[in-house]
Amino acid sequence: MTDVQDLPRTWSPPVPGDDPGDVIAALVDRLATDPRFVHRHRDAPRPASHAEPALPLPPAHGGGAVRCWSHQAAAIDALREGTSVVLSTPTGSGKSLCYQVPALEAAARGGTALLVFPTKALAHDQLQSLARGAPPGVNVAAYDGDCTPTERSWVRDNAQVVLTNPEMLHLGILANHQRWERFLRHLELVVVDELHVLRGVFGSHVAHVLRRLRRLVTAARGREPTLAFTSATIGDPAGLAEELGGLPTVSIERSGAPTGERTTVLWNPVDAGTEPGRRRSLGDETAGIAAELAGEGLRTLVFCRSRRASELVANEVRARLADRGVPDAGRLVRSYRAGYLAEERREIEVALSEDRLRCVVATNALELGIDVAGLDAVVLSGFPGTVASFRQQVGRAGRGTRSSLAVLVAGEDQLDQWIMRHPREVFRRPAEPAVVNPANPHVLLPHLGCAAAEMPLTRRDERFWPDTLDDGVRDLVLADRLRIQQAPGQLPVAHWSGRGAPAPTIGLRSATRDEFTIRRPDGTPLGTVDAARAPSTVHTGAVYLHQGVAWRVVELDLAGHVAHVEPDDGSTYTQTRSDTDIRLLDDEADTTVGGTRVHLGRAEVTTRVTGFARMTTDRHEVVERAELDLPPSVLDTTAMWWVFGPEVVGRSGLRDVDLPGALHAAEHAGIGILPLFALCDRWDVGGVSTPWLPETSAPTVVVHDAQPGGAGVAAMAFDAAPRHLAATLEVLEQCPCARGCPSCVQSPKCGNGNEPLDKHAAARLLATATRRGPRLRPPRP
Repeated sequence: MTDVQDLPRTWSPPVPGDDPGDVIAALVDRLATDPRFVHRHRDAPRPASHAEPALPLPPAHGGGAVRCWSHQAAAIDALREGTSVVLSTPTGSGKSLCYQVPALEAAARGGTALLVFPTKALAHDQLQSLARGAPPGVNVAAYDGDCTPTERSWVRDNAQVVLTNPEMLHLGILANHQRWERFLRHLELVVVDELHVLRGVFGSHVAHVLRRLRRLVTAARGREPTLAFTSATIGDPAGLAEELGGLPTVSIERSGAPTGERTTVLWNPVDAGTEPGRRRSLGDETAGIAAELAGEGLRTLVFCRSRRASELVANEVRARLADRGVPDAGRLVRSYRAGYLAEERREIEVALSEDRLRCVVATNALELGIDVAGLDAVVLSGFPGTVASFRQQVGRAGRGTRSSLAVLVAGEDQLDQWIMRHPREVFRRPAEPAVVNPANPHVLLPHLGCAAAEMPLTRRDERFWPDTLDDGVRDLVLADRLRIQQAPGQLPVAHWSGRGAPAPTIGLRSATRDEFTIRRPDGTPLGTVDAARAPSTVHTGAVYLHQGVAWRVVELDLAGHVAHVEPDDGSTYTQTRSDTDIRLLDDEADTTVGGTRVHLGRAEVTTRVTGFARMTTDRHEVVERAELDLPPSVLDTTAMWWVFGPEVVGRSGLRDVDLPGALHAAEHAGIGILPLFALCDRWDVGGVSTPWLPETSAPTVVVHDAQPGGAGVAAMAFDAAPRHLAATLEVLEQCPCARGCPSCVQSPKCGNGNEPLDKHAAARLLATATRRGPRLRPPRP
């Protein structure tokens, strides 16, 4: 195979400020001669659409001298009128101005504003620009885990605009709301930034945190605060905003910001005439493309899937640039990942914008709204899982009217290869909706307990928890966590009666607080892991990755809920073997797709980890196998399942001996392609397949949410059942491998070592179930 570096090239960095359109066009024409080049897509430049808000901007934001883009004017007008808004426009479209103006105006007239960001880094990025624009007498401050006790007291007593994160809102503000009475009594505006990351269990928790906030503000102030959500492009942003906030919300999705021409290239090393098993690694391919772009003088950002990958790719890009004679190549490339200090991040961002860097290799730490201007190109090392994330990452380049280039380097999994076979889909397919499940009892009940501890619950609170308050209060009373009191002629009142304060027992990132602590050799905590996942991720002998750094588990203390780890060189990784049993508890909905019944309901999944294999990270060779004796974990969750009746099995021509491999392969392919239909990845769900399930009396494939109570992904898979089944079948039929590979049926998370798998039998079964014959692509010679 020809290396990217073997293509004709020149080293001619553009003058800073010049539009790189000509350089990009020549480079893409050169890449198009390679068999790995799959598709070129061009987005035409778009002029700005301006509009004026009903009242001019305040002087700090340009007064009447700055013209707003149309979406900015619409959002500012709506928020000034007290209308809750969700603003879902592309990266770089100036969403921050839309909430900064009304937040500072509220503070100037004696009100307060609360801005909630998913990370501390994002909050501090906004803090500087807000502080610069604040009128005299308005204090803007961050309230997070880095604040000292003295700083926290000052913020409570003096700040009119507070920037925080969901955890500090939950634990620091709501649980201590009496001390925040001044701030809450005047709270006019609540901003929730980066809405698209609030999905699954995390989003479900945040939905209840916002309901608790609305309840306390309404009690203190007499009316609801206005809510403002901002998001990258996702499907149905208004639906998600209303699920999270619980209030009607106006959606603004048409951007008035100008854009330059963007060219996007799809690059596929998997099916470009290479021999099976001879494919270069995804990291090598990514580094080759990035070096080619940076070698042409394009300021390039590379997105990698892990911290370790970002470091390796950065090193390889440096080496490739040095090989081609680029001056000072070692200092032109930097990595950017979680764990960097704010000063380090800012130094990298400034160096890139000032043209002192040619390439930054990052994890998705740069996918969120940190502003990095002046980028010419983006390289994606593998499809990021969803169309929404793809557009978010691609949108990091080409700010304003500058031309830009994006290159997607495909991995070999099901989703990446589906995209390569349907190159136009990633551009015309609507962004996936994010899903939350506030009704999940594992999330709902703890937050109702918190609400009762903050202020006793009454029937008036049904406005905040419609359809769930009565049942939730009853369950908490039966669990002795709430006590009902009712004075004559008064409404019943539910008081918190559990042991201790409830808020510290809730972790917003998981559905349960039952956790194992991971401790370094000196006893300091490294992190935590849910009890349900501990046997599979931190068993004795496991290699555990924390922010991309490898640690080896030396002991799993089940009684003490502690995993003791030591540093590891990262040369190996571990994969567990497990036995899984599933019991379907109820059937909430069902439908028919072709000849297949598809169901949605509750399921109980029992998993026992029985052993593990240790494999080399470079060649994936097994160097050790070990047995484990661990207790089972039980997960009560939501599931979707396909039932293949005897008529379908008979018409498919499959024998009994074929069914385990057919069902297992269909399960893996279905999970691998599921992110096309929901904002999730394969680690958000699990699966079980069996030739006989007592509850269905038939061969069955079950796909379930990986969180207790469910996160909403299985429900979305049920809603998309016809399209999901069709896409799963296409994955099986179109992959050119002979017996199954990571592009169709092999899964990196399989507890059975990817055995048995029969992709051809799976294709026959699904083709028959959807009432047509199989159309298998001939295997690659």
